[in-house]
Amino acid sequence: MPTLATTVDGLKLPNPFVIGSGPPGTNLNVITKAFQEGWGAVIAKTISLDASKVVNVTPRYAKLHASSGEVVGWENIELISDRPFNIWMDEFKKCKDQFPDRILIASIMEEYRKDAWIEIVEKCQAVGVDGFELNFSCPHGLPERKMGAAMGENPEILKEVVAWVMSAAKKPVWAKMTPNVTHIEDPSRAALKSGATGISAINTIRSVMGINLDTLRPDPCVEGYTTPGGYSCRAVKPIALRMVMEIAQVIRKEFPGRTLSAIGGVETGNDAAEFILLGADTVQVCTGVMKFGYEHVKPLCDGLLAFMAKHKFETLSDFKGKSLDYFTTHADLVKRQAERKAAQKAAAAAKVVKSDAEWRGDDFAKQADALSKG
Repeated sequence: MPTLATTVDGLKLPNPFVIGSGPPGTNLNVITKAFQEGWGAVIAKTISLDASKVVNVTPRYAKLHASSGEVVGWENIELISDRPFNIWMDEFKKCKDQFPDRILIASIMEEYRKDAWIEIVEKCQAVGVDGFELNFSCPHGLPERKMGAAMGENPEILKEVVAWVMSAAKKPVWAKMTPNVTHIEDPSRAALKSGATGISAINTIRSVMGINLDTLRPDPCVEGYTTPGGYSCRAVKPIALRMVMEIAQVIRKEFPGRTLSAIGGVETGNDAAEFILLGADTVQVCTGVMKFGYEHVKPLCDGLLAFMAKHKFETLSDFKGKSLDYFTTHADLVKRQAERKAAQKAAAAAKVVKSDAEWRGDDFAKQADALSKG
């Protein structure tokens, strides 16, 4: 009987499905709902020491619909949590008191100051969180304060900040990567070199959802204006798969034992299976919860279990990274195809009748045809 239970960086999860940092983990009420429905872990919405600088606008979402009406793309210009830090500390403590055996991870973001990063880590640890996710990847709203993606796009800064965090952290630390870079391996490698326990990838892709052809204004439209936001939902999954694969190869070759939490367009158990096949230990869902609700974890688990039963996998580790071996270079693809064609040609030549004793009644027409070619 397959099981979804897994242990990642010493954290025991009933299943690999994790609430990704964002609106689905924005306060104790919704975090409680997530645990009650059976999510494997919750990463709370990103917090900082000073929430007074965080001011959201409305509207802050825009959606891309397929011809069927289904939402396949979702852009947001939402910022990190605007709730006071002391309230978060109180709610984290209450959450762990209520769910001592469930995994609560704090997503944290700070400015480029060592004392700030160490302070937020120490205070979160004091109220009992089980781990940290470092938000180096928010693509909008805070880069002008040199936070989020402004750090994640610079491997040298990222490496330094992760080292600050690791000097104070007593819990697992995942560094969350921005996809808005040319080679996601570079910041990932920098974080791992500084001791990060694992990598989370990917955050949203910097985007402009579209232009309203009646008003000529971009969406989401705030007082007639907008700013580029973060793109998520099903449409980003192929990009996320590619980047997860690239990070997984770095981990396999250079940092064995480190972990990977995959994010990007997961809506079914089969989606999750693809990310695990590419090396993921856990799979995060954020926009999917906003589309389907917290109860969506049940079909996710059922779908993943069905995949495992089909292939006779008993545990997640039985197929983690199993598809990584099938990626290679284009030059190697050309070589492999040439070798296959040469082998087929040799096999065909071997079937040509070379003496009267080789004629067979059942293949007579094919043998005659072979003798008429080249």
